[in-house]
Amino acid sequence: MSAIVQTRDARRRVSVWRPWVSQEGMVLAASIFFTVACNAAFWRAYAGTGALESARGWVTAASLATAMTGLHFLLLCVVMNRWTAKPVLSVLLVVTALAGYYSHHYGVYLDPDMIRNVLHTDSREARELLTPGLALPVLAALIPVAMVWWTRIPAQAPAPALLRRVLLMVAVAAVTTGALLVSFQDISALMRNRTELRHLIAPGNYLVSLIRVATEDPAAAVRARQPVGSDALVVGRGDGKPRVLVIVVGETVRAQNWGLNGYARQTTPELANLDVLNFTDVSACGSSTDVSLPCMFSAQGRRGYDKRAIRESESLLNVLDHAGIATLWRDTQGGCKGVCAGLPFESLVDARVPELCNTERCLDEVLLHDLRAKIDTQDRDQVIVLHQLGNHGPSYYQRYPDQFRRFLPVCESADLGKCRQAEIVNAYDNAILYTDHFLARLIETLGADDTRDSAVIYVSDHGESLGEGNLYLHGMPYAIAPATQLKVPMVMWLSPALAADRHIDIGCMRQRLDAPATHDNLFSSVLGLMQVDTTVYDPSQDLLAPCMGRGHG
Repeated sequence: MSAIVQTRDARRRVSVWRPWVSQEGMVLAASIFFTVACNAAFWRAYAGTGALESARGWVTAASLATAMTGLHFLLLCVVMNRWTAKPVLSVLLVVTALAGYYSHHYGVYLDPDMIRNVLHTDSREARELLTPGLALPVLAALIPVAMVWWTRIPAQAPAPALLRRVLLMVAVAAVTTGALLVSFQDISALMRNRTELRHLIAPGNYLVSLIRVATEDPAAAVRARQPVGSDALVVGRGDGKPRVLVIVVGETVRAQNWGLNGYARQTTPELANLDVLNFTDVSACGSSTDVSLPCMFSAQGRRGYDKRAIRESESLLNVLDHAGIATLWRDTQGGCKGVCAGLPFESLVDARVPELCNTERCLDEVLLHDLRAKIDTQDRDQVIVLHQLGNHGPSYYQRYPDQFRRFLPVCESADLGKCRQAEIVNAYDNAILYTDHFLARLIETLGADDTRDSAVIYVSDHGESLGEGNLYLHGMPYAIAPATQLKVPMVMWLSPALAADRHIDIGCMRQRLDAPATHDNLFSSVLGLMQVDTTVYDPSQDLLAPCMGRGHG
């Protein structure tokens, strides 16, 4: 009996040390923690504006901190009650710590496009981002999580609790408004001139972006797309050989490190020995695959960019299909993002080719493994898209076989913050060497086939930041994305027979290689090369048209 009494006394003594905290008090403490501990990326960006060099800038910082805390408090008060407060706050504390880590260490902006990228990331890509560096923010978040569960929330009658909640929200709203008014001019100018900064304020950034993505029309991806180029016809063809065009969509290769563009290192030695056309000034549609891929295969492109219209309209491949040209999309990455919907598609992510694949991934050469056999199944014109894994980060060192490990030493970690920038660049450049080899092999394969006229167009979907300005990876908002994320390489190869048949003046083309070009040029350049006549063809966007003796037809 005495043991039972002692146990009860012990529990009673422990409970004394468990404080009672109201729901609102818990939410306020969490909001302060978010502002102070989870927004290093935002405060670094704010300091980067030079505002903290004056007393006025510090006052503005205090106003921002008060407003951030208040807005998060108001947002959380709307969705929390006595039963949901602890589990919801626990999840938010951990997720916000992770979001803050990626924003601070990689320069990631959690806008809706980035949230879509996260949601579309496959398990292999996700595992690469789970680095040992995450342990510290997770452990730091577990301290406030433990405190949340240690405290006790008192029960209150519904009516008084609601009144208390409303009064506190009104008071906090007043304080928040006052803080904004104190520095209204400076905050207004900051958010007007640097609109992207709002995507660094956690947890509001990912919560608002997630809501926006979740409320998008879910039926848009599955319902019939708006027809594009349904009038398409192949014109001007004689009884010549069938044609095959292979479009290689590169991944995360930036123009700055492309050997043919004059990079200090020759990262494209094999292409340099081939008769290719290298376009030196090419801009991407976006800074992420989720944006660029649908955009570059659309009729609108960046010049008429409308994300919804692009996703709800047919693509270049559909126009080719309307014209009777066979299409095929082959992929070692995350799919075609709707570009090939309803058309032949092959994922080689889980291919079983021992010399090219391991238990995690296949090297890009698996796309060439049985390509000739695929081509031989068709006796008509065809366009094949090869979507590479390419230079997908952060594990650049895993994107190439050992024989392309030429630039040393390399970063052999997905946690780029643990490597010197030179090591990151070495691994990245080795991956470009492998893409160079991949393209050379493809051209060799097509060039050896004298039963068809052939061509290759290679263009990367977007670039990459490798630590410049403390930015890594890609996906920054388009308006502020650096050139490293938006400038990409583009190469074209035409078999001599195809160039002669289409009366393409190669000398004329070489004189135009330094002119600005964009992803927008892909759509009409492909239609022109394949002699597809349609109302959506735009000769002003066709890179070949000025040097094509007989024009489009």
